[in-house]
Amino acid sequence: MSGIDDTALQNLRDTMRGPVLAPQDPGYDEARSIYNAMIDRRPAAVARCVDAADVRTAVAFAREHGVELSVRGGGHSGPGLCLVDGGLVLDLSPMRGVRVDPEARTAQVGGGSQLGDVDHATHSFGLGVPAGIMSTTGVGGLALGGGHGYLTRRYGLTIDHLLSADVVLADGTFVTASAERDADLFWALRGGGGNFGVVTSFTFGLEPVDTVGVGVTVWPVDRTRDVLRWYREFLPAAPEELYGFFALLVVPPGPPFPEPIHGQKMCGVVWCYTGDPEQKPLEDVLTVVNEPGPPAFHFTTPMPYPALQSMFDALIPKGLQWYWRGDFFDAIPDEAVAVHEKYGENLPTDLSTMHLYPVDGAVHRVGADETAWAYRDAVWSGVIGGIDPDPANADLIRRWCVDYWTDLHPTSMGGSYINFLGEQEGPERVQGTYRGNYERLAAVKRAYDPDNFFHANQNIPPAAS
Repeated sequence: MSGIDDTALQNLRDTMRGPVLAPQDPGYDEARSIYNAMIDRRPAAVARCVDAADVRTAVAFAREHGVELSVRGGGHSGPGLCLVDGGLVLDLSPMRGVRVDPEARTAQVGGGSQLGDVDHATHSFGLGVPAGIMSTTGVGGLALGGGHGYLTRRYGLTIDHLLSADVVLADGTFVTASAERDADLFWALRGGGGNFGVVTSFTFGLEPVDTVGVGVTVWPVDRTRDVLRWYREFLPAAPEELYGFFALLVVPPGPPFPEPIHGQKMCGVVWCYTGDPEQKPLEDVLTVVNEPGPPAFHFTTPMPYPALQSMFDALIPKGLQWYWRGDFFDAIPDEAVAVHEKYGENLPTDLSTMHLYPVDGAVHRVGADETAWAYRDAVWSGVIGGIDPDPANADLIRRWCVDYWTDLHPTSMGGSYINFLGEQEGPERVQGTYRGNYERLAAVKRAYDPDNFFHANQNIPPAAS
């Protein structure tokens, strides 16, 4: 049953400060559960690391015993790459400390932290880092994949604010990678995923953010064509202080939405505004929302940034069935508009959705070869998510997602945000995500993990020597 000998497992328990949970132990099923309930894997053990020493111990154990290893941070991996059947899960979730230096405007963030931990610690100083749209997302997976969110148009990607990373390598070596030390590794960590080691701590530079303007605008789904044609022109030309992701959705039954539109299929935009509200409030910036047609609902309010980050947490909690796929886009041509219109009218479940996240503005001011993130010319990072609580609908949401993606992909730039790759998309998709940076990533992999020890990820095999 277990891929780890009982005696060896006891030795691991004796040398770690954090608990090691096997299938017979209380808490094991919770420890192996992740955000996506479609993933059901049974590791031989889950090592809950409390510090870098525990991480080194777990890595050494897996290497010495020939055990498959996966690394779990926030557990948000759509394809479940943080779990491995019959192997060892190195669980960083106890490592959630965040230390802010307000004078230096930096934050040191534990490798198991969630975005909500960072937001809580930095907000009291009027600071933040651009990262995600949900507070439950793990910092590690998001940051290593690149990281985009509400602050991206103004401040760039999460990796554009990474100053250094403490990393446990495949041979157990502990290094602090930065622009000055292990620079090739630091380059690869900024977008290359979990291929190169276990990051036990990140140090980020912070940007000023406090109360932001928040808006939600929705139109009936039969206005998708008009709204998308307006949005594709309006947002890229808007000031970088204005962010708005486009969505296809079923209106949830709760505030701020009025009851008459609950359960209706809609298209819409979620807005975040970091401009000076005294000079120009968000409501004045968004007087144009009537141009594609009168919205069914339009709402703006000032909101603390952490409140915006957690706004969708209750709507999409842990434990749902998920299937997603993504792509980068530099335009939204009429062919793409027609695809969005078709699949928006046929959302298969109440939680299924499609989002187009802006990745222009400050993102474009970093060169394509300065970090592993190769799509510095992309304007949107799109994701199609089939979501439902009922396992009986798993095939339905998977089929809708794949069909949607298949029809839309020809209008894309070819590659995807690495964190939006689904299961079994193949090595060609991983390679396409990195464009001309792939060969350098493979060379860094050969230097730091020549045996591909860390392969439970969107894998980049080491280059041939």
